[in-house]
Amino acid sequence: MATAARATWTEKQRFTCAATSGHTIVVDGDKEAGNSPMELVLTGLCACTGYDVVSILTKKREPFTSLEVRAEAERAAAPPTVYTDIRLIYRVGGNVSHKSVEDAVRLSEEKYCSVAAMLQKTAKISFEIEYAE
Repeated sequence: MATAARATWTEKQRFTCAATSGHTIVVDGDKEAGNSPMELVLTGLCACTGYDVVSILTKKREPFTSLEVRAEAERAAAPPTVYTDIRLIYRVGGNVSHKSVEDAVRLSEEKYCSVAAMLQKTAKISFEIEYAE
């Protein structure tokens, strides 16, 4: 499964980036016009695990109405300042089985989320689940 990406410098610490999908984003190390690369890694983790949870809950026919995944992270003090501790907070809405949600989150973290698998090499990843009324 081959994937490609490119980053083209535009000015200062700013790049226009594109990947195999063809969609472009602005990445900015100064955070003036876009997310930084490390912010994108963290948002990529949220989206990756969120995708898994939605897919699993849909297959289980759980009546969820919303899902938000937030991440709180700590980075190493010295370069490279990799993520060392990441806490994922899943907020799920709908009349869902708590066991089904817990199973979906665990499966994502342990088996399906490729971003989590990479980040687990340097970071301790933990999670909590909140249920919206």
